[in-house]
Amino acid sequence: MKKTLIFSDVHLKVTEAGLPHQRDFVRFLRGIRPEEFDRVICLGDLFDFWFEYRHVLFSGHFEVLRVFAELHEAGVELHLVCGNHDFWAGRFLREQLGFQIHQDGAELLFDGKKALLAHGDGLNQRDYPYRVYKRIARNRLVIALFRCLHPDLAMGLARVVSHSSRTLTRTEDTATGSEAKALRAFARGVLERGEADVVLCGHAHAPTLEEYDTPRGKGVYINSGDWLQHRTHVVWDGERFQLHGAEQR
Repeated sequence: MKKTLIFSDVHLKVTEAGLPHQRDFVRFLRGIRPEEFDRVICLGDLFDFWFEYRHVLFSGHFEVLRVFAELHEAGVELHLVCGNHDFWAGRFLREQLGFQIHQDGAELLFDGKKALLAHGDGLNQRDYPYRVYKRIARNRLVIALFRCLHPDLAMGLARVVSHSSRTLTRTEDTATGSEAKALRAFARGVLERGEADVVLCGHAHAPTLEEYDTPRGKGVYINSGDWLQHRTHVVWDGERFQLHGAEQR
């Protein structure tokens, strides 16, 4: 049985400062062997900002996009669960690169185990400003108006918004932050109610692998952490999930 690779929160940037990070991630992707892995899942925020114009692409992402295209051509199944930085993903990633785009989470099977996949943004009930922003940003009229902006202006605006968002939500220990707590509570509830056997999330930048009781036995909550700082990822080897790159929380 082939393996599944899972990661999240890469936050790829097109700035000069972001190039070393992008090169490291490209090397990571090139290490994925199609004869070993048949499925790759990103649990959101692959890009620090992604927007699809009808005839324009952000050239700074070319190398990463090319690697994903090569993986798809080699028969690897690609999934993107949209996060709060790339929820405008759509036609290009789907039609040109072969991504299966999941705007509002997904349910997938892992050897008969039902897994609920979510980025995790918006699950913190106390984060009222973001929940309002999410509704506005996904509005079709807002998307149409944003598309009228020149791509260079759009990218500049996105950098400001992204930086402000991280500044407001920054915490010294991501494992004890409000987002990590909200996601853990959400996952525990899903598992204890028997709605899934596995819950996979990102967003909190807090690598986690924990077991909880379910009506059918033991369930697992996994947060893939992030590739931005922790360089963590998860591997399903056909029997169990393993968290790589950081100590389990």
